[in-house]
Amino acid sequence: MSDYERIAKAISYINERVKFQPTLEEISAHLHMSPFHFQRLFCRWAGVTPKRFLQTLTVERAKQLLTESKPLLEVSDSLGLSSSSRLYDHFVNLEAVTPGEYKKGGAGITIEHAVHVTPFGKVFIAVTPRGICKLAFLSQEDIKEHLDELTNKWPHAVFRENYGGTHEIVESIFNWEMRLDRPLSLYVTGTNFQISVWKALLEIPPGTVTSYTQIASEIGKPRAARAVGTAIGANPVAFLIPCHRVIQQSGKLGGYHWGETRMHAIHAWESARYE
Repeated sequence: MSDYERIAKAISYINERVKFQPTLEEISAHLHMSPFHFQRLFCRWAGVTPKRFLQTLTVERAKQLLTESKPLLEVSDSLGLSSSSRLYDHFVNLEAVTPGEYKKGGAGITIEHAVHVTPFGKVFIAVTPRGICKLAFLSQEDIKEHLDELTNKWPHAVFRENYGGTHEIVESIFNWEMRLDRPLSLYVTGTNFQISVWKALLEIPPGTVTSYTQIASEIGKPRAARAVGTAIGANPVAFLIPCHRVIQQSGKLGGYHWGETRMHAIHAWESARYE
């Protein structure tokens, strides 16, 4: 069992019993570990103690974060940022595939892909010369469904597995000490509405949250919260397009494409680094 699998098991246990505030001894016993070794593992992975992590799971805390959240454009303006010049955890440039490029079906493009281990489990990544076109967390499934999806979108592209060529990119995403000296580029396909939602997500600072309704207002579609949720669910680049920072207005995390436990894990990991 990997460290993340142990942490995920602990998070699921904590989440199921958050009302009862389980003790360190109870959590470690569930994992068949000593309290000392479990606390050391958890702190090494999350950067916070299990007790501090318990506090990040409360609906009340989520509601407070929503109340304190500023409009995304106001946050960007106050920091002197724009969608092409960011100061947060990553510099990310998002570029949409043009209709003409989409029509070519990837002709002349080589897409390199691989599976890598991250603090949140394995990920599948696919990269074009223009940027990352797919980043997905893996659970039990293999990469076939992700490759099938890409080959449907890019039927004339050449696909090549390249672990070494994609390793540096993944390390720069999840390892703060190995950031690249250049922006990370995303090269994605989507409707105009989806692209506008994904660009809005890029403006959410790490360690904070917003709601579907707030995103809808930011893109000028205040009544489109449900459609925003659908666009977020279609996010092709996990973590970098931070759909994990969007929660329900009630304070609940809601459905996360890559699992609610993983969403809790990412929140704890980000909170530990920005609070």
